[in-house]
Amino acid sequence: MNKIDQISFFGFEAESAEQPAQPAKASKSVSPPAKAVIPADVVAVVPEAVHLEDVPLPEVPAAAPLVAQASDPEAMAQALAQHPDYRVLRRLVPRTDYGPVNGQATQRVIVLDTETTGLDSKSEKVIELAMLSVLVDTASGLPVGPVTVYESFEDPGRPIPPQITEITGIDDSMVQCQRIDDAAVNALVQAADLVVAHNAGFDRPFVEARFPVFAAKAWGCSFQGIDWKKEGSGSAKLEFLASERGWFYDAHRAQVDCHALLQVLSSTLADGQTGLTRLLAGAGQTRFKLRAMGAPFESKDKLKARGYRWDGEGRVWWCSLASDTLLSAECDWLREEVYGRRNARVQVEALDSRVQYSNRSGQLSERAV
Repeated sequence: MNKIDQISFFGFEAESAEQPAQPAKASKSVSPPAKAVIPADVVAVVPEAVHLEDVPLPEVPAAAPLVAQASDPEAMAQALAQHPDYRVLRRLVPRTDYGPVNGQATQRVIVLDTETTGLDSKSEKVIELAMLSVLVDTASGLPVGPVTVYESFEDPGRPIPPQITEITGIDDSMVQCQRIDDAAVNALVQAADLVVAHNAGFDRPFVEARFPVFAAKAWGCSFQGIDWKKEGSGSAKLEFLASERGWFYDAHRAQVDCHALLQVLSSTLADGQTGLTRLLAGAGQTRFKLRAMGAPFESKDKLKARGYRWDGEGRVWWCSLASDTLLSAECDWLREEVYGRRNARVQVEALDSRVQYSNRSGQLSERAV
C-alpha cells in the first residue's frame, strides 16, 4: 500500500502536469510515418507521461538520424532520447549482484518494505514483507556484492479489505496458511548495521510488533531523512523519484518497491554523495522532537508555515529537528516569534536511530526559551 499518500513532505506534493501531447512531424528520412509498436519495457514521455505508440515518430536532429525500426526498441528509445521534446523511461530491472567485494570497508544495509491490512500498526497486520540485504562501500556509498532477497506473505487471520487488494493485488488466496519465517528474518536483521524504509514511521511499528529483533537496530528513513525538495525533486514519493532517474516499475508490491528504493538511494545527490551515504551518516545522529507547549492560539499560522504539525491528542504543535544546533536555533525563533520573549518552556524528546520512527518514546526533557 502507498503509505506516502497519507502524509505530505515539507508541505509540498508534485503538481499535476497533464497536457495534451502535440504530434511531431515525421522525419524526412521516414516516409510515410509509421506507428511504432513497442514492448511495455520502454516508455516515451511527451513531455511527462505519453506512451510511444500514441504519437508518430519525431523528427530528430540531423546528427542522429532515425534508423530504428519497430523491431529494435532500444535503438528507437535512444533516438527519441536525443529529441528535446521527449523523455524516455525504461522499466526498472532489479539487480541481485553489484559486483565483487575487494576488501574495502563496508556496512550492511537492509532495505525493507511491507504491505499491510491497513494503516494502524496497533490493529492491522503485515500481509507481505520484503527485504534486500546488501553491503555498502562506505567510501563510495555504492552497493557491492550479492543481494540477499527475502520475501514472504503472511496470513493475517482475517479477510483482507477489498481496498487493500485493489491497491496491492494481494488477496486472501495468496496469503492463506502463509507465515513469514521468523528465523530467516532474525538472521538477516541481526547481521545488519542499518535498516532503511521509505517512510520508516509506517513500516517500523508494524515489523517491531511482529519481530522484536527490529527494535535493537538503527533505522533510517529515505522519505524523511533526505530533503528531496532541496535536492530538486518535485515529490518524495518513490515512484516519482524513480521516474526522475529514468525508470518506471509496477509499484505497490513489497519486493519491487525495495529494488526501486535501493537503486534510487544508489544514485548521487546534489553534493555528490549517494542516498545510502546520507542515511548511514544519519544513523549516528540524534534527532529532536520539539513540542511548543502553551503556544498562543494566534501563533498557529506562523507555526504551520514553519512546518510544525498539530498533535490533536496532546494538543500541542511540534516539529522534528536533525541536530542540537537546529534545536537551539528553533528555540530562539520560538522565543521571538511565538512567545514574544515571555518566559516559556518547551518539551524536547531526544530520539536516536534505535528509537526514531518507532512507537517508543525517546528521552524527555524541558528547556527554557
